[in-house]
Amino acid sequence: MKTNHLSPLTLDEIVSLLEYDRTRAEHELFPLARKVKEESVGNTVYFRGLIEFSNYCHKNCLYCGLRRENRRVARYDIPDEEILAMARFAREHNYASIVMQSGERSDAHFVERVEKLLAAIIKESAGELRITLSCGEQSAEVYERWYAAGATRYLLRIESSKRELYHQIHPQDENHSFEKRVECLKLLKRLGYQTGTGVMIGLPGQNTLDLASDLCFFRDLDIHMVGMGPFIEHQETPLAGSHPQMLPLQERLFLALKMVAVLRIMMKDINIAAATALQAIDPTGREQALAVGANVIMPNITPKKYREDYKLYENKPCTDEDPWQCQGCLERRIASVGNTIGYGEFGDSKHYKEQISKKNDKKQKI
Repeated sequence: MKTNHLSPLTLDEIVSLLEYDRTRAEHELFPLARKVKEESVGNTVYFRGLIEFSNYCHKNCLYCGLRRENRRVARYDIPDEEILAMARFAREHNYASIVMQSGERSDAHFVERVEKLLAAIIKESAGELRITLSCGEQSAEVYERWYAAGATRYLLRIESSKRELYHQIHPQDENHSFEKRVECLKLLKRLGYQTGTGVMIGLPGQNTLDLASDLCFFRDLDIHMVGMGPFIEHQETPLAGSHPQMLPLQERLFLALKMVAVLRIMMKDINIAAATALQAIDPTGREQALAVGANVIMPNITPKKYREDYKLYENKPCTDEDPWQCQGCLERRIASVGNTIGYGEFGDSKHYKEQISKKNDKKQKI
């Protein structure tokens, strides 16, 4: 491994790091990632209160429990007044940031509803909440409307940056276009959003080179935040069941931790989430991710009565907890790895702020 962690890693070097066995990862890779995290973003963990406000979806992705053809999920749209109550909960508990997440829709009613909700939350919170949206592919006009209404961050996971693998986990139709997904990410960046993406780790047929290429995709796109985690099957999807190419769950978890560590070394000042899916495999999965480079956690503040119906994968943790229970649990977990919670801090991506600063300097020189 390179001793100078500021030197760009080549694709071959990334592959080599991802192939480290447990002993070498724990003695070389993970300590370096911790050092980079401490030096670049510190040991503060930022909360993003997660509001899963609708599970209707017009997509039919082969891995997702919310897919359009899953008839066994009870569909819901949380009423506006409950969503506003959740935003108030976040503000009252000093989170400073929320994520509004839904299935993917682009109909006019949905677009207008999100726009009005954004404006209402910004007004009621007096601008004291940063809002991230995770509502899928939209047109430039829609992204612009939502940005103007108050959303400043957007998460749109690519799931795999390899076109062939992307098509293996999505239907072969115009509603599931790899090219459109990538273009939306570029569009979000151009419009000024703090832009996030991510991939699933341990997909059938995925290899180490694919994952190394995913990390290079994040770097090449100059992304601001990443949320990635192990692939976990959902029983009501075409990818459910045993696959001969599938890694055991514990190996997927270990590989996901290596992905977090290598990404921290590669992109030292971005925000990296400790994915909830890690905890679905190991009760301490999210803490392990924080210990090797992650610096964001998304406590679920969705009312308990809806959580069971927002399952992208099986064994999703915390579906039986109320929002206040999640907070107390996470406080203990974060303290256990020597990190502290940045209560009241927006936790904007340092990478994003640096980009904005450089753009402003250029404008002043012109």
